[in-house]
Amino acid sequence: MIFEKMEHNDYEQLVFCYDGASGLKAIICIHDTTLGPALGGARMWDYESEEEAITDVLRLAKGMTYKNAAAGLNLGGGKTVIIGDAKKDKSEAFFRALGRYVNSLGGRYITAEDVNTTVEDMDYIYQETPYVCGINESYGSGGDPSPKTALGVFMAMKRTAKEAFGDDSLEGRTIAVQGVGAVAYKMCEYLHEEGAKLIVTDINQEAVDRAVNDFGASQVGLDEIYGVEADIFAPCALGGILNDETIPQMKVKAICGSANNQLAEDEKHSSMLAEKNIVYAPDYVVNSGGVVNVADELEGYNEERAVQKVKGIYDQMDKIFSIAKEQDISTAEAADRLAETRIEQMMRVKSTFSLNEKNQFNKGI
Repeated sequence: MIFEKMEHNDYEQLVFCYDGASGLKAIICIHDTTLGPALGGARMWDYESEEEAITDVLRLAKGMTYKNAAAGLNLGGGKTVIIGDAKKDKSEAFFRALGRYVNSLGGRYITAEDVNTTVEDMDYIYQETPYVCGINESYGSGGDPSPKTALGVFMAMKRTAKEAFGDDSLEGRTIAVQGVGAVAYKMCEYLHEEGAKLIVTDINQEAVDRAVNDFGASQVGLDEIYGVEADIFAPCALGGILNDETIPQMKVKAICGSANNQLAEDEKHSSMLAEKNIVYAPDYVVNSGGVVNVADELEGYNEERAVQKVKGIYDQMDKIFSIAKEQDISTAEAADRLAETRIEQMMRVKSTFSLNEKNQFNKGI
């Protein structure tokens, strides 16, 4: 069953990690290393079953391949899922054990923060392996990548607004924000500074209150967010929220947010959005600012350079909208084609040079 899943989407490696002393249970998945070592964060979640964790890590690792390729990074895609309760199960030994497993892969996989993991957790991993990004700034890294993720979402939203409304100004636009966590809060700050109006919801009332107090946002119930009168819907929480039930409720002209895997079914629900003339910004391009930022650490982190790269998400979105129009396809498919074309081209480049090197060896050159 597992090998069938790996074969279906051409996965390279699945590593099961267990440490009895610390209680670590984790799965590392490397999807594709055509462009370079696989980079993807380590998320911690209290999965209901091991099967659910396996499904999640496979899905997330493939998503990182596409995200890194579409972002123009020389990196493949991978991911780690940690099975456990982030509020109870964390410890130094826990993450140092994970660091040893990451190190055993010899640089094929590089980890970083993700859902329910922090800079401090990455610092523990760093004590066991150099193959980790998003560590404390005192080590010369970029630290917490979430502010850069937010900047990337903001830049993507500006380009999406241009596609939907004819110009990229967000002043006076109403943005409906689902989830006001670390990334979304910073995104809201950028939007507030530009003069946008905010409608927010979150399962955490404290997060909602903070947005209301700091940005003058209006709040609505969890299920009400889909049907509010707004210009742009920004999903920044759960995946799969663009589906048969939610899309018919929407009154927005565009969707652009930081959540992963927003479309419950890519082809079906991107078509439904197109039928409603809603411009969809593909999530893994929109939220790539964090990985762009941590990837800069691999060159010796320079914040000014990293910020410029993150702002380049605006141009990546421009390419996607152009491909969608030229090929008469959805923006979701256009993002996939952008990523797949880059991977295929680099695969050919590498195979060409490998063939030349082989020929030179055979000729004794």
